[in-house]
This record gives sequence, C-alpha cells and structure tokens, in this order.
Amino acid sequence: MLGVDGEVLYVGKAKNLKNRVSSYFRGNQQSPKTRALVQKIEHIEVTVTLSETEALLLEQTLIKSLKPPFNILLRDDKSYPYIYLSKQEFPRLAYYRGAKNLPGRFFGPFPSAVAVRETLSILQKIFKVRQCEDSFYKNRSRPCLQHQIGRCKAPCVGLISEEEYAADVRHTMMFLEGKNSEIHAELNREMHSAAENLQFEQAAELRDQLAALTHVQSQQFVENDAGNADVFGVAIQSGIACVQIIYVRGGRVLGHKSYFPSLQAEETVAEVLEAFVPQYYLGNKAGRDLPQQILVPEKFESADALIAALQQEEGRNLTITVGGRGARAGWQRLAQTNAEQYLASHLANRENLFQRFESLRDALRLDEIPQRLECFDISHTMGEGTVASCVVFEHSGPVKTQYRRFNIEDIQAGDDYAAMNQALQRRYTRLKKGEAKLPDVLIIDGGKGQLKQARQVLSDLQIQGVQILGIAKGETRKPGLETLFLEDSGAGFGLERDSPALHLIQHIRDEAHRFAISGHRARREKKRTTSVLEDIPGIGPKRRRELLSHFGGLQGLSRASQSEIARVPGISKKIAEDIYAALHNV
Repeated sequence: MLGVDGEVLYVGKAKNLKNRVSSYFRGNQQSPKTRALVQKIEHIEVTVTLSETEALLLEQTLIKSLKPPFNILLRDDKSYPYIYLSKQEFPRLAYYRGAKNLPGRFFGPFPSAVAVRETLSILQKIFKVRQCEDSFYKNRSRPCLQHQIGRCKAPCVGLISEEEYAADVRHTMMFLEGKNSEIHAELNREMHSAAENLQFEQAAELRDQLAALTHVQSQQFVENDAGNADVFGVAIQSGIACVQIIYVRGGRVLGHKSYFPSLQAEETVAEVLEAFVPQYYLGNKAGRDLPQQILVPEKFESADALIAALQQEEGRNLTITVGGRGARAGWQRLAQTNAEQYLASHLANRENLFQRFESLRDALRLDEIPQRLECFDISHTMGEGTVASCVVFEHSGPVKTQYRRFNIEDIQAGDDYAAMNQALQRRYTRLKKGEAKLPDVLIIDGGKGQLKQARQVLSDLQIQGVQILGIAKGETRKPGLETLFLEDSGAGFGLERDSPALHLIQHIRDEAHRFAISGHRARREKKRTTSVLEDIPGIGPKRRRELLSHFGGLQGLSRASQSEIARVPGISKKIAEDIYAALHNV
C-alpha cells in the first residue's frame, strides 16, 4: 500500500486478496491504525507468488528493506554470540560473533555477551581447556597465570598429554551439548577407577570436578528433559508490548532477551506474535540459530507458513507449539514471567517516565512539567462493597506508600458519582490539613460526570492550581481509544496511540483500577464471610450461637418475627427489636 509520493505505507500478504483488501475499507472500521492507513492510501501494488510460504518470505524481505510505518518493526540486526571450539591439536575455547565459517564447532547462540563469558568462566574452572589467543599460546616458554591459579593445564609447554587434553575437550563438548547424565556417570567411573588404582590425587581432582559440575547443573540445567527450543512470552500494558525469548539448548536454559517492538494498533498477544515471530526468524537469518521447536503462548495465523518457509530455506524440521507439559510448561511460564517483569521495569524506568511526564505537559499545555499525579477509580459489584482507590505517581514512578483506599458508605448502591465525590472529599480534606502534597494533575477514571464531581469538590474545599483530567474508555473499551476531558462540558480529545503521554495516563489508570478492584474484592469477601449479627450491639458469641442454633441458621432467623426472636433464651425484647431491624434494614 503506497502513499501520495509513492512511499510504502504497509506490506502484507493474503491467501484471498479480495477479502483481505476489502477488510480495510469497511464502513464500521474500529481500528485507529486501519483508519489512519486508509486515509493515506493512494495506490496498491500486488505481487503474485506461487505459495503462501513464498509470500511470507517476500513480505519479511520487504518489511526489512522498506521499513513501512504501519508494520511493526523489529529493531535488532545483530548476530548472536557463540562459544567457538577450534579444530587444532590442542583446541581453544573462545567467544565468537559473526559468520560461522571457521573450522571447528560452534555452541549457542547465547542471548548476550555476558551469558557467553559466564559459561566460559565455568568451563575454565571445571575442565581447564585453554582460552588464550593462538599468538599468545604459540609463544609461551613457561606456564601463564591461568595455570598457576588452576584454570589451565598448560598445553602450551607440554604439561598435559594430547590424550588427556582431548578427554577434557570431549567433556567440555558434552557439557555444552547438555549431556548431563552421561558426563556425570563417566567422571564418576573415572574417579572410582583412579581410587582403586591408588591414584588418590587424580581421584580427588575428579571428585572436585564432579562437585563443581553438580553445583553448576543444579543452577542452570532443566532436569529430566532435553531439546532445543526458543520460548516466547508476550506482555502488553499501557500501549507497550514486551516480547521475551528464552533460549534453551540441550535441555538447558542459556538465557533470555527482551524486545519492545513498536506498536500501532496491535493489541492482542496473537497479533504481536503474528508480526514479530516471522520477522525474527526470516529478517536476519545469518544471526539466528534455529532450534528444534518454537514455544509460543498463543497460536498465530502464519505459524504453519513460517514452518514451511524455514524448512524451505534451511532444510530443517521444526515445530511451533502452544504451551506444553513438564519442563516446556516451566519454560513457558518463565518466559511469560520475564516478559511481565521486563515490561513493568520498562514502564517504571526513570528516563522513560520523565519523557512521559514531559509529553503529558505538552499534551495538556501546562506551563511546567508536572511533578505529582493522583488518579482515582471506583470498584464495586452491583453496588456491593464499593471501594475507591487513589494512586500516586512521581518522576520516580508509583509511590506505593502514599496509595490510599476509601470504603464508601451511606450512598445509593451503584452511584459512582456519589462514590467519587465522597472519596475526593475525604482525600482532599486530609491533604488540605497537610497529610501530603497536593498533586499537579488529578486524573479521574471516568467522563464528564466524574470530572464534574472532582471540580465541585476542589471548589468547595477552595483548592486551586490542580489540573483535572478525565479519561473515558472508548466504545470498544480497547486501550488507545480513550477520550480525555479537561472540562466537564464540550467535546473531549484523543492522543496518538503511541503518545508517551497516553502511555503514562494508561499506566496510572490501570494501576488505580488494580488497586481499587483488589480492595473491593477483599471487602466483599470479608462481608460474605462475616455474620450480620456481629455488627449488632449486645450480641456476643454466646447469643449468636443461641440464635443460630434456635432458628437453624441465619436464613431461618431472618424469617422470624420480633416476638419469635424474643423467645430465644437470653434475648430481651429490646435486643430482639435491634436484631429484627438489622436483618430487615428497618
């Protein structure tokens, strides 16, 4: 799809071209991304391919080369680091990044240089295979410091035979291949054999190797399973997505990497995977090491086509699986947990937060960058257990020590306006007395009606200098379609979906909603597990027990008259009257 000057706006593929293209021009189009795209389309070019696989490959090639603004862009073209084992008489282990065209073996990929160096350090301690440069190795006349601290057996000066060194290299390869049980059993046999032959120093060395290996495996290995997999987790919040990839090789989790792809209107996990995964594997084939399986949290549309494309390109069989059992389920949970944690960290990052505060200043046309935000939300179930929440954000992020909840009482059930009014009255009466600082911006989760309540409360309390902002959900209640109100009359306004100001507003709104609903649920459960009799003066545990025993429970008691209640031992007419009034809201 091309714009006025021939610039490429969007690249896509379709099995049924008529259905795909017509879907962009429906009158009831809800997606803001699609509406914005359609307004700019001047021309559509079509390339016919022989199969869906070819279409997928072409799509990813064009996205990578043209970088259309309405496609999600993956901004990472670096190749991944490997551990390289050279092919020499005394092979060398080394960190390596680049084309795998050297003689020898490559293990990986690893998610980062740190992961490679950590693994090399472990191998150096356990198996003592040399890691020095060849130029350094060939010019030694005496052992180096690595030998003196017990991390190399000095093949450079002939202190180890070729056969013994080859055994260490073989054990190193087994370690990197994830052959946990085999290497452990072999070292155990060698240790017992050395002890039987009275070679106690060698047996002690093998014992130490086994101990170190067991310790490392307990920290890094996934037990009772094996295989190579890339495991995807996806978290989406406040208009931002985080894709986390866990790398598993030989049944061992090597590490992980996080991506934050640019979003336009993609909101579901499946849509993010649909746009991200094909680009990840097809966009930079030289830097990717294909696993045996790809684990994803949800099925996405082009999964089968991606498998076919990778098989055609690489000649490798692989599978794309949703979830799994045993260790695979654990890997999936790990990926999802990391995605959520990294997204939370990204949202809380001080630099990102400050940029969002700056953007909010521009969006609301404030004179200065706001220092403090407060957001209110109301939660209840059909009017039951109404709770209002107040959350506080500053440039450092959420200030959870200053969060407050308000149990709303003495209002008509379900009256959100009255609930908001009561919560604001209680909060800002306290702030005026000096409990905490006044906010620069007061955000209300609601539209004009809620905004009017906030303006009325601040006016009654004679509080000035606080900018009030109402945020109302769109018709489909999807993030990015919110309408913002600065006045309780007139039309509202919207922000661009990728606006940092909107992301900040969504973040604090979501936090206020979470805090309110958790408080409401706790209050509701407490009420449902508490007898109404506990709130009646003069009714202690003994009288409650007598009442419930006499009538067979609270339901029988609620059907009894005052005179029937008064017949219960220990219940006077006055107490019977109080009980009846409490049960019937008289």
